[in-house]
Amino acid sequence: MDALPSPASALILIDMQKGFESGSHWGQERNNPGMEGNALRLLQFFRKAGGRVCHVRHASLESGSPLAEGSPGFEPMSGFEDVPGELTYVKNVNSGFIGTSLERDLREQGIEELVFCGLTTHHCVSTTVRMGSNLGFRCWVVGDACAVFSRAAAPGTSGADGAGGEWGANVVHAVHLASLHGEFCRVVETGELLGREELKGKYADSAG
Repeated sequence: MDALPSPASALILIDMQKGFESGSHWGQERNNPGMEGNALRLLQFFRKAGGRVCHVRHASLESGSPLAEGSPGFEPMSGFEDVPGELTYVKNVNSGFIGTSLERDLREQGIEELVFCGLTTHHCVSTTVRMGSNLGFRCWVVGDACAVFSRAAAPGTSGADGAGGEWGANVVHAVHLASLHGEFCRVVETGELLGREELKGKYADSAG
């Protein structure tokens, strides 16, 4: 899938919530400090073009989670608040399609192409993209507008720093994007998606 998304695509922002700003809860390190800035560029681009924007937020059912509904961490990060005309979907599991009307709403609007960004690359972004692809949507993931935290090595395996250690956030991010690319989606970068004159022209025409 070499083409870029058409003007009929939707931007799906995954879990851009304040609870992820508390990095110590999720892992020793987070990669991609430019993630929020790139995601904001995508959001502003879609809004200016009059494109469909969908916010997916996680309401954790785990005790003490920073993402528990009603907690400060459940709220969107600054700049990612929804505006009139944008829909917000609240999920309790990794996939934004489970327990929400996201699929139905997209189909009712005739949207077949989805552009994803957000947190975290290996969990909710990956799960939602995989399910979206399996449901028949054409999917793109903007890799530099996603981020992930370091992960402890699984039992019986070695992390980057040895047996029982951790896989660094950059490694986790890269491996999960690689597993998605070409199988469930095309992975692109913000500059590639926003910098193509062909795409900008298409969006401008559709917004006019």
